[in-house]
Amino acid sequence: MRRRSWLGAAAVLALPRLGSAQGGIQGGIQGGAGGQPLRCAVGPFQPTAGDTRRAYEPFFARMATAVGRPLALTVTTDWAGIAVALANGQVDLAWMGPWGFVLAKDRARAEALAVVRYQGRPTYHALILARAGATIARFPEDARGMSISFADAGSTSGWLVPHYWFRTQGINPRTYFRYRDGASHPANVIAVANGQVDLATDYDRNLAAMLAAGRVSAAQVQEVWRSEPLPNDALAVRADLDPGLKAALREAALGLDAAAAAQVMPPDYTGWVGAGPDSYAMIEAAGRALGRIGGG
Repeated sequence: MRRRSWLGAAAVLALPRLGSAQGGIQGGIQGGAGGQPLRCAVGPFQPTAGDTRRAYEPFFARMATAVGRPLALTVTTDWAGIAVALANGQVDLAWMGPWGFVLAKDRARAEALAVVRYQGRPTYHALILARAGATIARFPEDARGMSISFADAGSTSGWLVPHYWFRTQGINPRTYFRYRDGASHPANVIAVANGQVDLATDYDRNLAAMLAAGRVSAAQVQEVWRSEPLPNDALAVRADLDPGLKAALREAALGLDAAAAAQVMPPDYTGWVGAGPDSYAMIEAAGRALGRIGGG
């Protein structure tokens, strides 16, 4: 299958307005040191909110302990929700996808403290998967008219990147395919593996995790498109968080070596690298090209 750059010519694409962060959030406060809780949030990385909480709560508990706060953790069921929650000051610290972070940065000056490492790397790839029986020698030419499922509009790899890439190829996915969107990444993988759809968007980390967990098998899916490397998820804070607390949180995240990460982070996450002003420049460039963020 041919691999193409997705940061080509500019295109215009209207993103749906972000929904309310109040919907689809699971909350909880874990005991710890006294004082105001550290309000944390994480998006739908796992098939269910409960799965996500079990996988990511140890990391956030470690962060809260490091700054001497009890933990209050919310788990959003969509990517837009976590961006809005951070932008509205409902949370202090969030583990969020690149596009969600860029939106929160543009709209509310959210700041990235660090970029997560997966198997030692701070980058990942967006994917388009096909059901195993689909005959696709050339993509997307041989896939015209097939059914496709995108993730929700707050997802970098599941919505923004593939939509943008299709537009740079002169393709409107809503008419080129039998189109639907709004699914979680795990739901997309299961749908394409079970033959409910012909194609679905995903990202390499999620697919690897689902294969390792036995949720799907390699014989059920095939990769037909892969993006250029994208920056991994951001560990982000709201703009007006106390500077001393920001510094302490950044230090705590960067202080996690691979051994410590193995104890408190989901499998194959190996720590964090510091985020700089240009860490998410390629996502910001796409957002500006699509008219979804400012040009500054």
